[in-house]
Order: sequence, then C-alpha cells, then structure tokens
Amino acid sequence: MVQSLLRWYKINKRDIPWRQTKDPYKIWLSEVMLQQTQVETVIPYYKQWIKKYPTFTDVMQAKESDLLKLWEGLGYYNRCRNFHKAVNNIANDHDGKIPDLMGDFKKLPGVGDYISSAVLSISSGQNLPALDGNIIRVLSRVLRKKKVSPHNRKIIHNHILKWMKYGHAGDINEALMDLGSIVCRPNQAHCHECPITEFCGAVATGNPETYPKILTKKKTPEYDVVTGIIWKNDKFLIMLRENKKHLGGLWEFPGGKIKNGENKTKALEREIREECGLNVDIENQIGSFKHVYSHFSINMTSFHCTAKNGSLVTTQQKHQWIKLSQIDNFAFPKANHKIFSLMNEMRRNG
Repeated sequence: MVQSLLRWYKINKRDIPWRQTKDPYKIWLSEVMLQQTQVETVIPYYKQWIKKYPTFTDVMQAKESDLLKLWEGLGYYNRCRNFHKAVNNIANDHDGKIPDLMGDFKKLPGVGDYISSAVLSISSGQNLPALDGNIIRVLSRVLRKKKVSPHNRKIIHNHILKWMKYGHAGDINEALMDLGSIVCRPNQAHCHECPITEFCGAVATGNPETYPKILTKKKTPEYDVVTGIIWKNDKFLIMLRENKKHLGGLWEFPGGKIKNGENKTKALEREIREECGLNVDIENQIGSFKHVYSHFSINMTSFHCTAKNGSLVTTQQKHQWIKLSQIDNFAFPKANHKIFSLMNEMRRNG
C-alpha cells in the first residue's frame, strides 16, 4: 500500500514552493502560514516573506512590526507573533539552531505536535506522523473510523508509524496530505482515482464521505461595531492594539461594539471618549460591511469624524496621527482595509 501511495505522490504531488527545499526554517514557515489557511492564499505570502527574510537569521534580526506588516491580510496574527517569539527563543536558548528533537521543538511558542512532526519528518526524515485534517480524514476512511476521538487518533498515528518504518516519512506525510486535498475530499471522495482504494474500509460501505462523522458547528456570534476616522487637518488617528488582545500588534481606528439600545452615532461617541478621551463631531457615514473571523463575525459601520477644538487624546494606548499616504507603513486588520477601499471609492465618486 505504501509503495502505491508513494508512486501516486511522485506523479501527482502539488507544485508548491516549500516542496522545493529541505530547509527546516522554510518548511516551518510554510506550516505556520498554512494553519487554517488555503494553500493558494499562502503561496504569495510565503514567496514575499522568503524574498525579504531568506534565512532564519534574518527573522531573528527583524522587528515584530515589520513581520506583521508582511503578514497583513493573511489573518490569525498570533501565528506571526508566536513565530517571532519562537525564533528569539531559539536564538537565546538553542544557540540559534532550530531544534532537531521533537521534544524540544514542540515546546516553542506556536509549534506543538503537528508542526514539529511535519517539519522534522519533511526536513530530516524523522518517523513522525503529522496528523492534519487531510491525513485524519484519509486514515479514518481507510481504517473505517467514524469518530475522531483521542483513541482513534492514536490508532491512526500508530498505523502511519508502521508505514514509516521503511523510510520516506516526509513523503508519506505529504502524500497523505495531497491525497486528502486532491482525491479523498470531505464531501466528494474520488475513489476511482485513489491509489489505496483497495485497502480502504470506507469504500466497502458505499458511502466513504460519511467517514469520519462531521461534527455540527456551533453558530458563531455576530456583533454590530462602529469605528471612526477622526480627522485633524489632513491626518487621522490610529491606535495600536495590545499584543494580548485579538489582532494584537496591529493598528486600528477607534471604536467598538454597539450596546443594546444605542444608535450608531451615540455608540461611536461613547467608544471614542472611553478609548482615547476625545470629543468628536460625527460627520458622514463612510459605509457598512460584514467581516467574518474564525469564531465570530462583525457588522462594521464607519464614519468620518473631526476632533472638537481643544480636545486632546488622553489614552495611554500607543497612537499616531497619520496621512492617507502613510497607510502602507502600518499593519492593519483586513477589516480596516475594507474601510480604506470604501474611502477611496468615495473619493473617486467625488
């Protein structure tokens, strides 16, 4: 079965840039970027990052704000901050070398079992099954396991480990990843294209797509949010989110959630006063849109505002007044870029 899988992989493997290297730094970076993100989305970010930071040492010497700017739009920014923390940890505690033992590697910020297994199996051939969603789905079907329980995950892990005893650990992991992505898909199993279909227990049931059982997702909360573009002459106010918060380390506009019973302008006046001590005049509405995060969504409305005469920013939160031409110097959440797009559209339409 393993030889059939590897022959299929040799012919059908995806042509993606991090497959061209055994450099653990580049493989690690790709795995961090790929968490909860599609391959097609990651490729341009990966290429831009490697162009600017071609070596592990380059990341050690970089500022977090510069890394976040390069990460801008990819989302899940904790991945970037943890990657930077892990690099600094390696510089201080591992003589600047990426650990080659799983026990040491997985203790780094943002690493854990999956990333350490993927990186070390691909870069140095260590026999470490990397159980991502694709691999778990493929093996759940092969072994005819309905539930992805800790017990069944252990069975899957040990089954792959047996395949790896003859070598090719990295290729086996990547072959199973590709098989799950290309052929053994969640809602459509192309069994006639699968190199291991004759060994698959779920095929015999006639309904391989029912393995493993898909858990019903909970409904995610939705919030109404207002933000203000506060102008002072030709500059507007931006504020830096604290690292411990969602989207920490990114710049944003003042604002927040609308409370029950509030209208949008009253909520915005309150939020701006609470956040930065400013009293403002709220002017025309820029626009509204919905933005979806992994665990919640927001309906954001943004307004142009002006600070009232004599009104001063009193917050301890880091902030700056910038011009529109300076936007590219700061990392903003993707939702804020939607506001920039609306502002540009307004300017074009006069």
